[in-house]
Amino acid sequence: MDMFKAYCRDFWRYRYLLYNLVGRDFKLKYRRSILGVVWSVLNPLLMNVVMVIVFSTIMDMRSGGIENFSVYLIIGQLLFSFFSEATTVAMSSVFSSAPLLRKVYIPKYIFPLEKVCFSLVNCLFSFIALIILMIATKAPLHLTVPLALYPLLTLFVFSLGIGLVLATLAVFFRDVMHLWGVFMTALMYFSAIFYDPMGLASSPSVEFLQKFISLNPIYWYITAFRGAVLDGRLLTGTEVAVCGICALVALVLGLSVFRKNQDKFILHM
Repeated sequence: MDMFKAYCRDFWRYRYLLYNLVGRDFKLKYRRSILGVVWSVLNPLLMNVVMVIVFSTIMDMRSGGIENFSVYLIIGQLLFSFFSEATTVAMSSVFSSAPLLRKVYIPKYIFPLEKVCFSLVNCLFSFIALIILMIATKAPLHLTVPLALYPLLTLFVFSLGIGLVLATLAVFFRDVMHLWGVFMTALMYFSAIFYDPMGLASSPSVEFLQKFISLNPIYWYITAFRGAVLDGRLLTGTEVAVCGICALVALVLGLSVFRKNQDKFILHM
């Protein structure tokens, strides 16, 4: 409890620094780009068009019973991209800030937190693409849409916890950065982004795949978000519990690992 109070005090004290760092990263990302922040909308839209052509036309994924496949797909894209970007940039945030950390005192966790916040802001802009696609496909607007905030916010907390662990490991072992890229590629195929694992034809191998996918927290965040936005249903008790518990466990683990090792960072940067 004392650990959380200390982090909260530091967060409030350095909130303006956090705000300025997020603004700086946002400007740097779109510097010298003609369209600028519009790419946050165009990129997921263009990727969605390509993937819809591949999966719904060439591979005939629509036969799996997925209604409004393009919206189903882009929701998976956006949430997985948020997690992937947030954890990847958080991983290198501490050792890349070494010159600043050597000059002034700044709570080191501010840097992973800032990267995850930046990824969330970028993700929120990307949701404009989801709105455009829902309008284009005449998807109904359900009253349950506000419930999608829960899986999104818990995914933010989950990403922060994982990001803190990765940031700690990356200071001591740079190889983690390369391994994480490979892991994220594999994770993408087990997060049900472009298929519905529960709609596949029943067989022993499919049943094993379904059980394996159910162990993936990202699958639950995406499924809960789809349920609220696309299906117009309330979140199930399992979705609420899994999303919340995974987020809390990841955050506690991340803060504990980070705090235990942060005093050694300067020796390895």
